Amino acid sequence: MAQMQNMLDFPPAPKVTVLGRLDPTKATESELRGEQLFFGKAQCASCIRRRPTSTPDARPARGAFLKDEAGDGPIKSFTLRGIKDSPPYMHDGRCLTLEDTVEFFNLVLGLKLTKDEKPDLVAFLRHCEGHDV
Repeated sequence: MAQMQNMLDFPPAPKVTVLGRLDPTKATESELRGEQLFFGKAQCASCIRRRPTSTPDARPARGAFLKDEAGDGPIKSFTLRGIKDSPPYMHDGRCLTLEDTVEFFNLVLGLKLTKDEKPDLVAFLRHCEGHDV
């Protein structure tokens, strides 16, 4: 998957700095709040984290996702490159939208994201998508 993504020419993310963070002079308030959630309360960065290359690496699967099923074990976590244009999401395609994906992790990890936080996190994901976060 990473090799395929590297072959495609994703446009740059105009709101993201070369260090992989949103430029506060270009991002909306919602996107900035979403970035704080991504790196904080939502814990997204614990699995999807900035790497020097776009090569995914295996992360231990969180036991609640699969248990004694085919595919149980380490799951590759990819960068956010091209994320808005590559549904469905998750290793098995179980989430059809980014909103579904945010809700999935909210429930499985017990994040207790509010109804206002979820769209902010999705806004961040959509607008940082051309960059390797």
